Amino acid sequence: MKIIDKIALVLVIIGAIVWGLIGIFNFNLVETIFGETSVISRIIYILVGISGLWAIKLLFSND
Repeated sequence: MKIIDKIALVLVIIGAIVWGLIGIFNFNLVETIFGETSVISRIIYILVGISGLWAIKLLFSND
């Protein structure tokens, strides 16, 4: 597994945990740490979204 695949997988896992916290406890960890409308929060959401798209490639990988 390439390093970019591992980074994408870690970010997808982080995103899944954040969504789990939102769904179960109505608690957004990213907004709590970095602020509700901060640039850093938006960057994190963008990176997690791109990682999710990258993870689609991992589904069809033969490695």
